[in-house]
Amino acid sequence: MNILTEKFNTPYHSAPFNLIKNEDYLPAFKELIQKSEAEIEAIVNNPETPTFENVIEALAYSGEQLDVVSNIFFNLNSAETSDEIQQIAQEVSPILTEYSSKISQNEALFNKIKKVYDEKEKYNLNEEQEMLLNETYKGFVRSGALLNEEDKEKLKKISMDLSVKSLQFGQNVLASTNAYFKHIINKEDLAGIPEAIIDQYAEEAKERNLEGWVVTLQYPSYIPFMTYAENRELRKELALANGKKSFDGGEFDNQNLIKELLNLKQQKAELLGYKNYADFVLEERMAKSPVKVFDFLNELLTKAKPYADKEIGELKSLAKADGIEEMQGYDHAFYAEKLRKAKFDLNDEELKPYFPLNQVQDAVFGLAGELFGLTFEERNDIPKYHDDVKVYEVKEIIAVSSTGKTESDYKALLYVDYFPRKGKRAGAWMTSYKNQYKQNGENSRPHISIVCNFSKPTKDTPSLLTFQEVTTLFHEFGHALHGMMADTQYATLSGTSVKWDFVELPSQFLENFCYEPEFLKTFAKHYKTGEVLPDEKIKKIEQSKNFMEGYQTLRQLGFGLLDMNYHTKVAELEHESVKEFEDKYTKATTLYPSNAETAMSPSFSHIFQGGYSAGYYSYKWAEVLDADAFQYFKENGIFNPEIAAKYKVLLSSGGTKDPMELYKSFRGSEPKVESLLKRAFG
Repeated sequence: MNILTEKFNTPYHSAPFNLIKNEDYLPAFKELIQKSEAEIEAIVNNPETPTFENVIEALAYSGEQLDVVSNIFFNLNSAETSDEIQQIAQEVSPILTEYSSKISQNEALFNKIKKVYDEKEKYNLNEEQEMLLNETYKGFVRSGALLNEEDKEKLKKISMDLSVKSLQFGQNVLASTNAYFKHIINKEDLAGIPEAIIDQYAEEAKERNLEGWVVTLQYPSYIPFMTYAENRELRKELALANGKKSFDGGEFDNQNLIKELLNLKQQKAELLGYKNYADFVLEERMAKSPVKVFDFLNELLTKAKPYADKEIGELKSLAKADGIEEMQGYDHAFYAEKLRKAKFDLNDEELKPYFPLNQVQDAVFGLAGELFGLTFEERNDIPKYHDDVKVYEVKEIIAVSSTGKTESDYKALLYVDYFPRKGKRAGAWMTSYKNQYKQNGENSRPHISIVCNFSKPTKDTPSLLTFQEVTTLFHEFGHALHGMMADTQYATLSGTSVKWDFVELPSQFLENFCYEPEFLKTFAKHYKTGEVLPDEKIKKIEQSKNFMEGYQTLRQLGFGLLDMNYHTKVAELEHESVKEFEDKYTKATTLYPSNAETAMSPSFSHIFQGGYSAGYYSYKWAEVLDADAFQYFKENGIFNPEIAAKYKVLLSSGGTKDPMELYKSFRGSEPKVESLLKRAFG
């Protein structure tokens, strides 16, 4: 019997990582696809008149175990991959895509869905049921249900090609990242770099059986080097290596793959009756159209550009004093850190001792307790996929007796995986192994995961976070809260299953607490002495909150504009290279000279592997939402229980309501862009 094909015999039916073997996956996928197809056939062959319950609801509850196994497999492919898992992914992806296409293009099934949709007025549907019906119908139409048979086949092939090629894109980026390392044998080359980071480089060398120090392109290794290394030539070498990821014409080059992916997306959009892929995507977002997105991004660009130019001017003055006539991109982090230290007498290394990972985690857990009554208890009896991973049982306090005894309900499982490994992709993300839903009187709770790449503890020190890493953990925990607080009927509308330009609101909202003095003082304590982070440093953190905000804004706008142009102007790539296209459409936001040897597009995994195609703008879009939402808390107290209760409703509602209506129910009005501009530029 295959361990993956039945409900798991583990606490809370959690993933049995300790029992899963790689050879289990392919047979399990095949068996579960057959089971799911049988469930679909049962819906199609049901002789009773189509109703909301026997068609729409039955479809929503189908394929549950297949979803769970897919989540397990593809999450591990990001967090703990191997050559074997990547090979299985190449085999599994087209099978799953074919299965998905088979359902979405099942004419008999769609006819039943359409009948229920056309007659929805006769059903007494609540708001969530109506949303499920509308989303189901639209989902089928957008998957080609109204196409003729020939075009359905074309769409099916396009979808399969997209799944395989996007997977290949990510694998190439990971392989290209892992392929490079810089071996340093002269300690003078590490001048300017704090000792704790140097120790980290020594540990990396030791793991590779090398003398001296090793710097890699993994962020916890690369970013500190670019920030502190005084050796400009080495900064240049590292920056070139980073900028050449999947752009060097070698085995892992992604340039042709980008063109293939974009052409496939354009073909898909045209087949479904849209002018381009951005039109197709944005129909289902808050923004609605490419025109609105371009207007939004360009408005912010106009407002932010003068601030960015002024900031870069200050950096150039510092660089000139060091004899650098033309500052380059690889100088930015180094001189930004110098300027930050000069302005605020503050650097990451002096703050890190106050932010050991365990204290930061306790703080974010405590915040969830303060706002939403959640508690977190580590469980050692729940299987994990790596020794670095920890699992927490999350409960919600529902009552406190007069004697102080609390009554709690089980809310979720939370997996946390904080340290870089060879088999883990770069960056930080939240995901889920199991979604929340309600069925047969039971509220089936979610299993949520946070994955990061923080510096590992050494033999002498715990894992110490930069302040930026502190905000990263809060960001991902905000997403996790969205998943853990889910309380909807259907898994497809649960947790983070919301419009894509709404999904970053909970994550970016939570980052705001990191800058609040009253909250910072509760956890920013020196790991050796217990000393609370001094008031003057907290004040400097507050003051430095908007440091380089103009530059950071332009950088994000550059990514957003490049993404939108890729997905509206793909025809231009027929006679232009990826590099030429990138330079042309990031020119307005670029603050340093372009280097012919580097390009960021070939490693732009968000839009070519992840779900941000024609959606990268949503980070900035959500910043407007989060600035406006936090302003509401600030005006009434950051731990205000009434506002926290309203925000909890927003989190728990998932995708059951239109996001703007959900936001207005919480805030009382639509979000104002002025809230963001005020926070960013005063």
